[in-house]
Amino acid sequence: MNQLDPNPVGGAPSRGFHLDKQDGKIFGVCAGIADYFGIDPLVVRLGFVAGTVIGFGSLILVYLAIALIAD
Repeated sequence: MNQLDPNPVGGAPSRGFHLDKQDGKIFGVCAGIADYFGIDPLVVRLGFVAGTVIGFGSLILVYLAIALIAD
């Protein structure tokens, strides 16, 4: 484990959840979730797209709720 890395991949989050508007594409929700859990934002984005298609668009409401409530 690297002492300099405050949030190693798969490690415990180092701080609370926030929207990551620097790396985000629309509102920064997926990038914020990826930063919180220490994973690649592309994985979270693909998960949201797959969940939206499989769930007939229900994750769009979840995404918008997170965007409006967070930060």
